[in-house]
Formats: sequence, C-alpha cells, structure tokens
Amino acid sequence: MVDIGTLITSMPGIRGGRPCVVGTGTSVQRISILYNQGLSAEQIATELPHIEPKYVFAALAFYFANRDAIERQIDEDQRESFRLAEEDRLRRLGS
Repeated sequence: MVDIGTLITSMPGIRGGRPCVVGTGTSVQRISILYNQGLSAEQIATELPHIEPKYVFAALAFYFANRDAIERQIDEDQRESFRLAEEDRLRRLGS
C-alpha cells in the first residue's frame, strides 16, 4: 500500500513552499486549476505526462482536503498577477 501523504511534499525553496507532487515541482494548485477547468484526472495526467495518474489523484485528494486554503492562494496569486500587469502597463505608458 502507498501512503498518499508520501506523494505530496512542501518545501520552502520549491514553488514558494506550496504543496507539490513529489519529484516534479508541479504544484497541487496547478493540478487543481486544470481540474476546475474541466479536465478529468486522466486528462490532467495526459496534459502533464511527467506525472503518473496516481500522483494526480493524490494531488486532487490533497486539494479537496485543503480546498479553502488552496482556493485562497489561487485568488491571491491572481490578484498579484493583475497588480503586476497593471504596474507594467503604467510603466510602459510613462516611458
């Protein structure tokens, strides 16, 4: 038997400490975004061929167990991305 907790890791120097699939650097957040875009676990594994399906399922289990926290992080990342894009746009207008 495989302990699914061994398939997901979180390290400060990788993806800002966000939970990732072991040995890949692919975040649970990325997999959850693909899932929420309508891809099945099997389709995600096809889209990310370096990740075996069992890791995709483990990432989705982690996502569902921690959904609120991961959704908050996605929202924060999106707001930061918009802020940086606006800063860049204003900087270009000022040039």
